[in-house]
Amino acid sequence: MTPIVTVLICLGLSLGPRTHVQTGTIPKPTLWAEPDSVITQGSPVTLSCQGSLEAQEYRLYREKKSASWITRIRPELVKNGQFHIPSITWEHTGRYGCQYYSRARWSELSDPLVLVMTGAYPKPTLSAQPSPVVTSGGRVTLQCESQVAFGGFILCKEGEDEHPQCLNSQPHARGSSRAIFSVGPVSPNRRWSHRCYGYDLNSPYVWSSPSDLLELLVPGVSKKPSLSVQPGPVVAPGESLTLQCVSDVGYDRFVLYKEGERDLRQLPGRQPQAGLSQANFTLGPVSRSYGGQYRCYGAYNLSSEWSAPSDPLDILITGQIHGTPFISVQPGPTVASGENVTLLCQSWRQFHTFLLTKAGAADAPLRLRSIHEYPKYQAEFPMSPVTSAHAGTYRCYGSLNSDPYLLSHPSEPLELVVSGPSMGSSPPPTGPISTPAGPEDQPLTPTGSDPQSGLGRHLGVVIGILVAVVLLLLLLLLLFLILRHRRQGKHWTSSPAQLPTPRKKTSMLP
Repeated sequence: MTPIVTVLICLGLSLGPRTHVQTGTIPKPTLWAEPDSVITQGSPVTLSCQGSLEAQEYRLYREKKSASWITRIRPELVKNGQFHIPSITWEHTGRYGCQYYSRARWSELSDPLVLVMTGAYPKPTLSAQPSPVVTSGGRVTLQCESQVAFGGFILCKEGEDEHPQCLNSQPHARGSSRAIFSVGPVSPNRRWSHRCYGYDLNSPYVWSSPSDLLELLVPGVSKKPSLSVQPGPVVAPGESLTLQCVSDVGYDRFVLYKEGERDLRQLPGRQPQAGLSQANFTLGPVSRSYGGQYRCYGAYNLSSEWSAPSDPLDILITGQIHGTPFISVQPGPTVASGENVTLLCQSWRQFHTFLLTKAGAADAPLRLRSIHEYPKYQAEFPMSPVTSAHAGTYRCYGSLNSDPYLLSHPSEPLELVVSGPSMGSSPPPTGPISTPAGPEDQPLTPTGSDPQSGLGRHLGVVIGILVAVVLLLLLLLLLFLILRHRRQGKHWTSSPAQLPTPRKKTSMLP
């Protein structure tokens, strides 16, 4: 714990004694508290004053407020320079000093010792802004806040003899208080663990319970671990999943961090086999807040330095967006090995991106930006050429740029059957999800995929249909002309039979 004299400086209290005594040249005594000078309410504590070997008598003084050494502890309570408190209360708190009598004179007062009682108020909350993961050499803001209207806060760094930081609280929401501390520059070769306390300005020695320990993580350069997820990165609300952080360098502890969160999850490492260490972080039942990007870090117990971060892993939560896409396959759901196949994700509702998943695959799903083919939105996922490894059950999801880790409900499953001899055992092309942060960011495209290729094929189909329609119209027109010609021919061949037979002319010659 931080030496209490620095707490005294932090609280702005005087260090000089105000009791005037006859002093000489004998050295001043040392005053300390066991087990500590910051004690939880109701716990025992012993104050010990140590002078020279010739000390004949000890006196112990307590200053309740920043006034003067007005209170002397009764001599019968101070035995051999020790004052035992079986159960500390707020009445025992304050600033203590001691002196001893030797060689017919009294020594100077010892350096002051501040006895603080904690647990008088609920604990505040300590968080790092914007993140507890800090780059080496950088600074970070720590915010201590409470629903109690404290007059001030104290920030203490665990395990090191450093001056605590004290700040008066800032105006906040009604009935609450907070203080903002700046920490740094940080380095990876030290531990950066902090707690904070709140206190009333009228009772500076009576503190709240300590906040939960906040450890800052400063990544180093040692070998990064690997991060995977079981059963897969796409999960429905209410389900659970396990993130496995694994290393082959034998780290003793691991930390899991979700981008944008204030807290770190830490677990001790275990060794499933020689040369490997890992930690399993179980999440669930999950909700939409679990969606995001995760990384893990490893460290040794005897070292304050953390490893380099693992590659990022995206966790996606389904059923968070209205609308359900539908999936189809060209040329059909049953194909021969070696053929070219295209899986088509479509939706009547606008999605900025479509994702394609395969049942049982732990890899990140394929992701493509949608193309608006009025009146639908769609994306084409080509697989060329297919092998038996591509066979399986596929589903489509839609997502929006505003939160790429929240997905729509899944499409109906599509079963792809690959017949014939296997031409390889490579699985379908997969890759990490690209998180679009702006219009210029493009998601990863599978091998051989061109976002414009779908448009070209679509135009080809439309032109083919138009040509077929034109040919059909021409054929109908030709048929109409032929029928009309036949009808007219019948009319002219039947007309002579209907004409009256001409009468023979009578000769008028005489």
